[in-house]
Amino acid sequence: MMTATSRKILFWTPRLLCMAYIVFLSLFALDVFSEFHGFRRTAAALLIHLVPSFIVALVLALAWKWDWIGAVLFCAAATYYAYIAFRHPGWVLVISRPLFVVAALFWANWLSRSRTGKWAG
Repeated sequence: MMTATSRKILFWTPRLLCMAYIVFLSLFALDVFSEFHGFRRTAAALLIHLVPSFIVALVLALAWKWDWIGAVLFCAAATYYAYIAFRHPGWVLVISRPLFVVAALFWANWLSRSRTGKWAG
């Protein structure tokens, strides 16, 4: 049986980790500033580089209410990235592993809520 505190921790942990992951992914977009190509091209490149962060933020918005959607979509995203980057195991560990952890935490929160029927947020 879970206490109210452990339910809150299980509720907030995947959401906060996902926000930190979005910030981490967004840091990779900063490489567009290493070469100056003018404002318009740099802004366009920045937006393109931020697309993965926007997608993860969209999935987080969906997962905020429906934990099972977060579990499925984050697991799918981690699997997809692991598939396309399989030749770079270091990249897979850095990019996919946190998504698998977040997916597992959303899944655990969903299972916990479906058993107890209690909303922890």
